[in-house]
Amino acid sequence: MEQHALITGANTGIGRITALELARQGVHLTLAARSRERTESVIAEVAAINPRVRVRFEPIALDNLEDVRACAQRVLARGEALDLLINNAGLAGARGATREGFEMAFGVNHLGHFQLTLLLLEHLKAQPSARVVHVASRAHWMARSIPWERLRSPTRSISGIEEYSVSKLCNILFNRALARRLAGSRVSSFALHPGVVATEIWRTVPAVLRPLLRLRPMLSPEEGARTTLHCATRADPSESGLYFAECRPARTSPLASDDALAERLWSFSMSACGGSS
Repeated sequence: MEQHALITGANTGIGRITALELARQGVHLTLAARSRERTESVIAEVAAINPRVRVRFEPIALDNLEDVRACAQRVLARGEALDLLINNAGLAGARGATREGFEMAFGVNHLGHFQLTLLLLEHLKAQPSARVVHVASRAHWMARSIPWERLRSPTRSISGIEEYSVSKLCNILFNRALARRLAGSRVSSFALHPGVVATEIWRTVPAVLRPLLRLRPMLSPEEGARTTLHCATRADPSESGLYFAECRPARTSPLASDDALAERLWSFSMSACGGSS
């Protein structure tokens, strides 16, 4: 039976490796990213690995909710099945605000994916079995709260790491709340920490801080993609809603297991997306 996956940020790093490994398994691919030019090389790699796999580029700017809606509409209009949604794209250390005025890391890492997921959710539910995978991070442990009043303003910290940590906390809370809503359906949802991986996610960290990243060993993208692939293809559906690290369920911070906080985030996110997701 044919399977189709949509992966955000699949033109580099973990997303690229995830796409190549799924192609080896015969999964047809939609690679959603900003740049067609930077994605063409991955499309060529997929064709070389498995010529029978259909692979297409789909433009998306996660910092623009209107653009996210347009991407989802194009995907739905194609009428193809969707069995796997991998919310992989992300940035760390970026500063600024999204088109709608939300803090950049929150907007890209959480809010854009929140809207994309909900717009595609009924399509996923129509399949015999489907999965949503959220690439989060152990950095969520650094978040001490969700600063609600600061989510609608540009990044305030110098490094952007504080805001990144909050966005990764939001990934895990979203996974938790989504899994509760999917209970009894044929769709499961998983969040994960890929490890500290040497990818382009760190390209927006201020230059003065980049040497600090090299003080600890980093995984290769191939190593970092293992837990994503585990959640996408092997994790038991009964583990829906859990957070994984090193291909097995892992402990989250107390905040990340707070159901009341997850529900408040869901309500905030729905309002931020205009209640149309």
